[in-house]
Amino acid sequence: MKEVVITGPRQFEVRQAPVPKPGDGEVLIQMKAAGVCGSDFHLFLGENPNAVYPRIPGHENAGVVVEVGKDVTSVQPGDAVVVDLVVACGHCPQCLSGRRNICQTVKARGAAIDGGWREYFAVPEHEVYVLPKGITYREAALIEPFAIGGHCTKRAGIQGGESVLVLGSGTIGAVILQTLKQKGCRVICADINESSLERAKEYGADSVVNTKVQNLKECVQEFTNGAGVDVIFDSACYPGSLTAVLEQGIPTNGATIVPLGFCTEPEGITQAMINARELSIIGTRMSSGQFEPTIQNFAQGKFQLDGMVSHYIPFDQVDQVFENMLHPVKDMKKMVIVFGEQE
Repeated sequence: MKEVVITGPRQFEVRQAPVPKPGDGEVLIQMKAAGVCGSDFHLFLGENPNAVYPRIPGHENAGVVVEVGKDVTSVQPGDAVVVDLVVACGHCPQCLSGRRNICQTVKARGAAIDGGWREYFAVPEHEVYVLPKGITYREAALIEPFAIGGHCTKRAGIQGGESVLVLGSGTIGAVILQTLKQKGCRVICADINESSLERAKEYGADSVVNTKVQNLKECVQEFTNGAGVDVIFDSACYPGSLTAVLEQGIPTNGATIVPLGFCTEPEGITQAMINARELSIIGTRMSSGQFEPTIQNFAQGKFQLDGMVSHYIPFDQVDQVFENMLHPVKDMKKMVIVFGEQE
């Protein structure tokens, strides 16, 4: 089989490797589609300070089970599945409380351990979720990002009816927007890319702001009749973005702010900025317990998937993925790698 290996910053190889055999409790998956995430960009471009090379990237993985190991009972050959990105111990306090995503020894597939940019790979049975009929593999590659939307909105305690600012209208921003609209929120989206904002309108945004030419605070004030928003999701995640959304007049008193990035640059935040308004800043990482409800939402057609992916790239042309990372084409939204014939 072929596998893609990032050997160092801005370096990759396509290697030949033996097809693995599933061990006890494992399933062998033939890959059908793999999403390309921003974290894959960071890994390839050398922008992840925790990266360990060589590494097979890919954590948005969909495929078909072709073989099962001893004692596997929940899946069988022929099942279409998606693969969890979270690899957890299962017995630490966090795992036992249902928070596998922050397991004391958590590893993210495609970052801390090898991922799915290869034709076959074996994973533990409990890390795969069977897809109902009607969900294509290309669609299934988007289940993991939408699971993030489910997780971060749960972390924010969204009940419905809140006014929400989503900063950044890329893939994750678009996912969060759709999740919030499903939950009954009023949403204002901000970005510097006009085509991303146009897409946000199509996905139900109640208002959009191009922060290249518009003042975010003024637009939020107008959107909320001077109150400020109840919840903010920072999916732009640039240095200083968290400080920017804490500006007086953007969050209301008692608001919740959820940053989604891993930027390591210091922010200009003081205790007074948080406590004077009793703001809640809530961390979020990957997802936990969200694959199954997300799959059900996909099966019921609750999300708009058209327009989420701008480029489907055959696995045998994977060098184009890396070329697009180095030289992004205009209005590129998301890439998905497609393996072989699609059913």
